Order: sequence, then structure tokens, then C-alpha cells
Amino acid sequence: MAIRFSASQSVEIGIFDEIIPIKLYLRKPERLVNALIDPARVQKINQETYRFQILPLGFLNQTIQPRVDIKIWAESNGTIRLKSLSCKLSGLEYISQRFNFKLEGYLSPKKVNNVTFLEGKADLQVEVELPAPLLFTPRPLLEAAGNNLLKGVLGTMKKRLLNHLLADYHKWAKSYMDNSGLKENTEITA
Repeated sequence: MAIRFSASQSVEIGIFDEIIPIKLYLRKPERLVNALIDPARVQKINQETYRFQILPLGFLNQTIQPRVDIKIWAESNGTIRLKSLSCKLSGLEYISQRFNFKLEGYLSPKKVNNVTFLEGKADLQVEVELPAPLLFTPRPLLEAAGNNLLKGVLGTMKKRLLNHLLADYHKWAKSYMDNSGLKENTEITA
């Protein structure tokens, strides 16, 4: 029996731009990667692809540890997009072979007066063929547990984004200014 779990998470962050607009910061997707996931658990595969080792997750007395390859790229308008390419589960070979993982999301800057808002959304969907021991578990219980697990994963990503993105942006802008020798009254356009 196959079952599908899904979750969505939206985010809106208000930012007072430094002299260097956040739109320029967002052209560096690697910085967003490090804001979303602990850098110790990220491996860069190529210019736009990263491998994330997610911490072990508990699901109905089973422990799963996903390893996800994600493509992350910046568009010219400053929007960052992400899309999962593949996912492998450590430890549960039966489930890993019958497991489909789909993650898509974006983070986009919108300017309102002097404030830039980052608006984003992530959609996560997992489809899995259940192993024999779970076939007798009531479907509503499985769906609730799976959906809650995915909501937790997206909630953790949102929390890291909120806690790390702004601090990293301000640190990056200051470093950019210090390294380029620009004066504070210099206008930089994106």
C-alpha cells in the first residue's frame, strides 16, 4: 500500500536593506544553503547542487535519515528557487527503494517603501510504499504522523532561515563594504 504525505510552509521576513541591497546577497545561493542547513551537513556537488544530510527522524518507531540532493539557483530578479533532485534513506533499504521525495520552494524579495520583504514558500511531498508491519496501522494515523513529520522538517528549516539569514546578510553586507572600500554614502543598485 502506497501512502502520500505533504506539508507546506510560508515565510515573510521584513528587512531594512543595508547599503548593499539584499537582492545582491540572494544572488549567492550558497549563503542561503548555509542559513537553511548546518554547514557541517552540506556537501556542494556542483555550482547549483547540494547534498544535505538530514538529522535522523523518528516515524512510528522507525528511524530514517534522508540524504537529499537539491538544486538551488538564483534568478535575475533576486528570487532563489530550490528543487529536490533525489533522496536516499539510510538504514531502511526496503523503504528507500519505494520512496519518492519532492521538495520545491522559493524565496523572493519584494520592495515596499524602504523595506524589503522576503516572501517564500516550500512544498514537501513524500510518497512511500509501506512495509508489511505498517500495513495494519490505520491510514488516518499514518497520514497524521507523516504529515506532522514533514511539517516539522519544514518548520525547522523556517526557524533556521529566520534565525540565520538576516544575521548572515548584515555580516555579508558589512564585509562587502569593508573589503571593497566603499563609503557609506555610496549608492549601489541591483
